[in-house]
Amino acid sequence: MVAKEEDLRAALRRIDGRGYKAYKSIAGSYQLEGGLTLHIDHVQGDPFAAPSRVRIAVTGREAGIPDWATSSPARRVALADLLTRAFSRTAAREQRTPSVGGSGKSGLVEIETPSQEVLARSSVALTGDGGVVARIRVGLPARGRTVLGRQASELLLSRVSAIARASLRFAALDEEAARRHVECVEDQRALRAELDQRGLVAFVGDGARLPRRSGVDQRPMDGEVVAFESPSSLATEIRAPNAGPIRGMGIPAGITLIVGGGYHGKSTLLSALARGAYDHIPGDGRERVVTRSDAVKIRAEDGRRIENVNISPFIRNLPLGGATTHFRSDDASGSTSQAANIMEALEVGASLLLIDEDTSATNFMIRDHRMQALVATDKEPIVPFIDKVRQLETELSTSTILVVGGAGDYFDVADTVVMMDEYRARDVTDQARAIAAEHRGTRRPEGGEQFGEVPARHPRAASVDPRRGKRDVVIDVRGNNHLGFGEHDIDLSAIEQLAEPAQLRAIGRALVFLRARGLGGGITLAEALSALDELLDAEGLEALGGERDGSLARPRRFEIAAALNRLRSLRAD
Repeated sequence: MVAKEEDLRAALRRIDGRGYKAYKSIAGSYQLEGGLTLHIDHVQGDPFAAPSRVRIAVTGREAGIPDWATSSPARRVALADLLTRAFSRTAAREQRTPSVGGSGKSGLVEIETPSQEVLARSSVALTGDGGVVARIRVGLPARGRTVLGRQASELLLSRVSAIARASLRFAALDEEAARRHVECVEDQRALRAELDQRGLVAFVGDGARLPRRSGVDQRPMDGEVVAFESPSSLATEIRAPNAGPIRGMGIPAGITLIVGGGYHGKSTLLSALARGAYDHIPGDGRERVVTRSDAVKIRAEDGRRIENVNISPFIRNLPLGGATTHFRSDDASGSTSQAANIMEALEVGASLLLIDEDTSATNFMIRDHRMQALVATDKEPIVPFIDKVRQLETELSTSTILVVGGAGDYFDVADTVVMMDEYRARDVTDQARAIAAEHRGTRRPEGGEQFGEVPARHPRAASVDPRRGKRDVVIDVRGNNHLGFGEHDIDLSAIEQLAEPAQLRAIGRALVFLRARGLGGGITLAEALSALDELLDAEGLEALGGERDGSLARPRRFEIAAALNRLRSLRAD
């Protein structure tokens, strides 16, 4: 039942001056002027608690969204992203006007803040009749724990509705910027779709601006930066549906090295490729950098937990008879963690590995001929990556892009070598091959005849427990990379392709969903994640509770698997 605006105003007058819990009585739906409907879904327990969850809906007639803005799935995601950003900017601007006053979070109006990436989010939904629904957070005003009814009326019926009209109606937007936004995202998806057909794993468009402000700030670097330009030998042109022909560097499938001196842009390029699995907003600088959507960045991760992973392709039997076909550890080393990270990524479908020498375990990456002479093969359990990387490509069709600064032996296995020289890319494949031929290595391959098995694991649903105390489900997001799940803290600080905290919340919900409906009964992890992907494709984040929660953003299956694999209670067969 939908009440009238006057009913909400009257209710707020009645509870003015009462205890904060009196706000519970206003939960419900209210028809506002100008084609708006306010849904108060959840009222916070006190002014210092998490803000109340509210939806503000705009009718299709009032929203006035043109057909061109929603004519493809990519455009619909992009438009919802654009509206989220518009609401966020407008709400932030309104927060700087005279406040409604009160304690704690009183007067707060906010929506989930987007990253530089364009993701499917629950913050804004486009309805079937052309309308828009924004799922927001509102701090209901109080002095101490006393209801401020007049201020609440001003907040809900004036400020929130004004923000909605200024940001969720197409007429209030800059149409040219809106068209640029949706076309930019549509073009990125088209570029990414072309990769496989052209035998490429990534594409870096000419003019891309890759440097970021810092390791924790993904916005483009201020000031002058060197724009990317493809070496002519690797240049390719892909036609985008809106921008037309786009020239850039195509990185072919196989084994690619990124080399060069320190601080010349090697890791910057690799980081851009890692984020190229996502779409980016116009002006980000990386909106023409696209990578296969199943690319996974791999690194060493001392101390992580590993549960029943076959790391034997990289780690043979350990001293004192430790088997590695079903490896478990509560405190993995750099080499065992990196091996597990690769095997787990392969298990759930990765076809491109991105690896930086700087964040890898040295003994995992290379063992030179001198060390081979000193430490016999039967005394060294680690099979270095250099001896398995070709097998990955030939047997599993898994490509690798490696940043290498000091291990020239990788020239022997590389298909393509790109040098970053003062932030400019050069194709030095021929030079690298000539050097490899002139200075033939004397190290012996240690990888055996085949890569090895990538077994499918069966996680036990009972070991994925979200309960804490008397609460059936506890999901907490702390910062950008810690997920509280039940009694456990899942540390995802090494998962560099997570774009924003909203993905962490969705991962927590996904783990709850998988426990209830996806795991057990002989279902493998890869099968469970495929079924979840199909559900999210069909129903969106509403399938994870996003209908009334605007704080979710869609994660990839690889980050969901990464969280599950780092859950210390996990048991898998």
